[in-house]
Amino acid sequence: MHQLSRHISEQYDAELEIVRRRLMEMGGVVEQQLRDAIRAMSTYDAELAAKVAVRDHEVNQFEVTLDEQCIHIIARRQPTATDLRLLVTIMKSSTDLERIGDEANRIARMARELSRLDFQKNSNVETGRLGQLATTMVSRALDALARLDTKEALELIAADKQVDEEYRDVIQQLANSMTKDPDAVERDLHLIWVARALERIGDHAKNISEYVLYLVEGKDIRHLPKGTFGTLPPEVS
Repeated sequence: MHQLSRHISEQYDAELEIVRRRLMEMGGVVEQQLRDAIRAMSTYDAELAAKVAVRDHEVNQFEVTLDEQCIHIIARRQPTATDLRLLVTIMKSSTDLERIGDEANRIARMARELSRLDFQKNSNVETGRLGQLATTMVSRALDALARLDTKEALELIAADKQVDEEYRDVIQQLANSMTKDPDAVERDLHLIWVARALERIGDHAKNISEYVLYLVEGKDIRHLPKGTFGTLPPEVS
């Protein structure tokens, strides 16, 4: 695990640790929000879905507060090298976490809509595996961020392909369902929105993994060709 350097100023270290811990706290809230949204989908639990929406304001406030704190540190401390990358990573990661929260809220909204429809309820097997993949990616991305684990980050970036493939399979399955059963169109349209939200969540988890590599290695791999970022040399800070 990569270790960030410590400074002569203990107060500076404390300020960096505060924003780092706040980001991880935000990640925990978003991860639970996502798990609750997916559980609400699988059980058609409108009450649980409503609780997901309530937490949206909390997640938004995390992002605003983190941005303000990071900008304040940048203005006062004028950080360079790893410190600056850390603050940039925190701000960018908080944005992706906020968007994961938005997608979880969207899933919860679809759960509420589905709970009102008159059809044979099942466990939404169409989106079940996709939900598991997306949830796992978010959990692993947060773990990689907490431990600054570049190996885990690289594995997650590659794993996003699996989410994309599952998403395409789900969309095809739902398209076939709508063709065969016109009465299922409204239900399947809601599930398509859920699948799209889960695919985007995978993208945001991948983004967070890329920020881990940026922080530790000092390399921005967002637009590098696939397969070329597995052997990035570490930057000497």
